[in-house]
Amino acid sequence: MKSGRSQKSPRRVNSAPRHPIFCLKWPWDNPQNQNSPHNPNNNPCSLDTPWLFKSFKNLTTVAFNLINSAVPPNSQKNPFQFSKTRKILSPEEQGEAEQRAFAAALASGKDATVLEFYSPKCRLCNSLLGFVMEVENRNSDWLNIVMADAENHKWLPELLYYDIKYVPCFVLLDKHGKALAKTGVPNSRLHVIAGVSHLLKMKRPRKD
Repeated sequence: MKSGRSQKSPRRVNSAPRHPIFCLKWPWDNPQNQNSPHNPNNNPCSLDTPWLFKSFKNLTTVAFNLINSAVPPNSQKNPFQFSKTRKILSPEEQGEAEQRAFAAALASGKDATVLEFYSPKCRLCNSLLGFVMEVENRNSDWLNIVMADAENHKWLPELLYYDIKYVPCFVLLDKHGKALAKTGVPNSRLHVIAGVSHLLKMKRPRKD
């Protein structure tokens, strides 16, 4: 009489170890230690990559080196270099930078320079930034516009000389640095724009 139990297949003795489906290689693994018979974590996996992937790796390395050699390391166009954050100037450095720009504007020989006194805390001043840049770009052949922080002590002599008691205030200067006119007390953004337009008409070159 046959037993109802299924017969178990005999175990294979001294059979070769089965290779796992995928292999893991840890950073602390030493290839020499992995091949040692006394290594308890001896891994039967061989991580030697096929020649096709080796060639691809070599090509990638060559391309990376070519890009780095073609682009200087200090270049702003280097795709492998992170852009540096812009340095925030101290009030002392900011005042010196603005005064250098003012001196360069007067030395440029252009017909007129507009000195804009502003305050970083003034919302009306901040709202005029785009307008001021547009005006300077359109009239760059004869006009310079320089910003002056009225709260910076570096501009104290100019504040007293031009009698600046409010911001924003635009002062029109000729090529010799002589003050010709300035805008009045600002009532609104449109009022300031109208005042700046009036200043520009005083020195705008006439077209023949």
